Amino acid sequence: MRLIEGETTVESTDDFVTRLREVGAAHDSAVQAFDARYVVDRAHLETAVARADRAVARGETVARERAVEILLYAAGRRQIDRALEMGVSAGTGPVVAVAAGGDEAGAATALRDLLEPADALSRTDEEVVCDFFDVGDAERRATNAGLSALVRERVALLDVEK
Repeated sequence: MRLIEGETTVESTDDFVTRLREVGAAHDSAVQAFDARYVVDRAHLETAVARADRAVARGETVARERAVEILLYAAGRRQIDRALEMGVSAGTGPVVAVAAGGDEAGAATALRDLLEPADALSRTDEEVVCDFFDVGDAERRATNAGLSALVRERVALLDVEK
């Protein structure tokens, strides 16, 4: 898995998603982009990719495309429309993109052409993450686990909810 961070201005979400699909197809790689405010850290996306790959290997996917399956796991959601909230939307903002499988290096290079270099993972918004993943104050007080571990638990629980 290659992780690419940056910032971009998305004029048309459909056009941006089409470009992601083109990059993925050209490099035989699953390519997905996320609004970086929703991504806790690299381990969050590594867990999502590993779980999506396991679902593909077992024939237990929810989505037809591996990239969408990665999105579902990253979001900890079975419904694509709810998971898309974590995706890139129109406007300017921080983006974290993943290239998994195939020619990851080539896909990463192509993705860098779509993004202005920036440390996007440092722009995680804890309030947005806690709201999206339904991590409440009581849960955070009840454990020594950090936000990353709690979010990765949500990612892992998607298997149970299937």
